[in-house]
Amino acid sequence: MSISASQVKELREKSGAGMMDCKKALIDNNGDMEAAIDWLRSKGIAKADKKSGRTAAEGLIGVASDGNKAVVVEVNSETDFVARNDAFQELVRGITQVALATDGTVESVAAASYPSTGKSVAATVTDAVATIGENMNLRRSAMLSVGEGVVASYIHNSVADGLGKLGVLVALKSSGDPAALSAIGRQVAMHVAATNPLAVTSADVDAAVAEREKSIFAEQARESGKPENIIEKMVEGRMRKFFQEVALMSQSFVVNPDLSVEAAVKEAEASVGAPISVVGFVRLQLGEGIEKEESDFAAEVAAVAQS
Repeated sequence: MSISASQVKELREKSGAGMMDCKKALIDNNGDMEAAIDWLRSKGIAKADKKSGRTAAEGLIGVASDGNKAVVVEVNSETDFVARNDAFQELVRGITQVALATDGTVESVAAASYPSTGKSVAATVTDAVATIGENMNLRRSAMLSVGEGVVASYIHNSVADGLGKLGVLVALKSSGDPAALSAIGRQVAMHVAATNPLAVTSADVDAAVAEREKSIFAEQARESGKPENIIEKMVEGRMRKFFQEVALMSQSFVVNPDLSVEAAVKEAEASVGAPISVVGFVRLQLGEGIEKEESDFAAEVAAVAQS
């Protein structure tokens, strides 16, 4: 039968479900609006989509590795209570394993098949929303790999094996002993968790970020009233310090502050038995960049009382 755009629009407004789901619900129920709503609810679609606007800033970071390749994913939920739920933890662990077979981008992970359901990861998360009762989403995913060497990982605030609130991957290229390489790699990953560097070396720092810092330093130096040639030297000094503070290899190693990370890695080459190159890192902290909604509980109660 023919379903009009206005019918689909009305069902979307009543159920909060997506356009294609609404159209299918109306077709399968011969245009009966109430039956279509019940159909959507029975499928868990309306319930999940109604929750999709709520802020999900809690959840878990998951990491998994396979030889010289590792992935880190962030799956968000609305509350920490759900993050401690066994079903949610199993979901995140499963998504992390699925991510290992992809290129690591969040789009590829979302589209990949989730083994136990036969559906895509995205559809499996949607089903879990209806089952668990909170908005959830696969927010971020990243992969690091090396041709020869290891990708070490570290989970901070761990709640279960491979799951926590902050995950770090560090890729080390080397032909040396994998066990010794993993040991120094884990220490560097712990360092990255603690210091949150911007790049591996100063040369890798984003040019726009560096230029912005340089402009700020120049403006601050000009307030001193000194000549332009002196200001230029002041800015150069501040920039050297900036790069030392934000580049991983030049930072003081948290495990041994007497050494820079570069010196610590160089020292580790003796036990590894070969040169080591730190070729990349990824650091995902749960909920970073998400603006959490601040609710006024008293105002909410008052609003309900007046309705």
